[in-house]
Amino acid sequence: MFNLVHFLLFVLHHLLQAQALTLPQDISALKAFKSSIKQSSIPSWSCLASWDFSDDPCAVPHRTRFICGVSCSPDATRITQITLDPIGYSGQLTPLISQLTQLTTLDLSDNYFFGSIPSSISSLRNLQTLTLTSNSFSGSIPDSVTALKSLETLDLSHNALSGKLPKSLNSLTSLKRLDLSYNKLTGFLPKLPFNLLELALKANSLSGYVSKSTFDGLTRLEVVELSDNSFSGTLGAWFFLLPSLQQVDLANNSFTHVEISKPAGGNSDLVAVNLGFNKIEGNLPANFADYPMLSSLSLRYNRLRGAIPLGYSKKKSLRRLFLDGNFLIGTPPAEFFAGDTEVTGSLGDNCLRRCPANSQLCSPRQKSYAICKRAYSGKPRS
Repeated sequence: MFNLVHFLLFVLHHLLQAQALTLPQDISALKAFKSSIKQSSIPSWSCLASWDFSDDPCAVPHRTRFICGVSCSPDATRITQITLDPIGYSGQLTPLISQLTQLTTLDLSDNYFFGSIPSSISSLRNLQTLTLTSNSFSGSIPDSVTALKSLETLDLSHNALSGKLPKSLNSLTSLKRLDLSYNKLTGFLPKLPFNLLELALKANSLSGYVSKSTFDGLTRLEVVELSDNSFSGTLGAWFFLLPSLQQVDLANNSFTHVEISKPAGGNSDLVAVNLGFNKIEGNLPANFADYPMLSSLSLRYNRLRGAIPLGYSKKKSLRRLFLDGNFLIGTPPAEFFAGDTEVTGSLGDNCLRRCPANSQLCSPRQKSYAICKRAYSGKPRS
């Protein structure tokens, strides 16, 4: 009997120990995190409302307290994830978040956090995912964020961040996905991390050239979204030869020229290109027809001239083609209007002749002869 009681006391002792193992610095960081959020923005049914510190955050099972929003290490000693529910929490991100040194995920997306991103975030050396999208963070992106060597995903999109991109962005050697879209960022593109798969910087005020040195070594890059900025100059042939490139959106910038080479060995994963609403001059790049998987191409509303390359109409993979709003001349290839064509888009608002009025591709109607004559300083060539 004595041995049984002794055994039960031993088990109970260890069960009680297991209920309160979270490191004190992690608990104090969580308390500071919650206290930095306006109480009025914490509904009674929310994850944060369940953060009752009369219990240990990592105690199990979570029946009524800490039921969501936070995860712990397997040994129940450290906080490893903070993933808030998107219900409109309002407050600032406390600098004491730096105490959670085993944090791998910090996701505060779709809330109303404001103020600056604390530079102390550099202490989170195990952080793999930092997602602060759709809040109201302001100020610059702290340079200290480049110390996060384990970071794989950085999403600060849809905030009010300003200033220049960190110069040492390429030191984020584990980064695969970078989204800083819909902010107020300015300046040039710095050299990018070589492991990057997806780059999204659309709807900022970035400017300058898109240079080869910025993208040097990015052999895994698949997606580039730089639309709605102020990039200018010539987009070099090297860009579309990036070996893993699949989707490109550079619309609504100020590019003036684009150089397109044939893909090496006829191989390319390029599927979609949007260069619409720029200031691109010259003839339509005929070499786009040599990209075997290209299914969507937009060069609409630029300053392009000349005829539509015949290769465009013979390209079986092409499904969407937008060339409207240029100064293209001649007769569009008849293959575009064959009964079995699967191409949608627009060839309208150009200087084309005999574009069938009953074809959706020819809408809107062509420019007036007077406009085309002025564009070509005389009679447009047929």
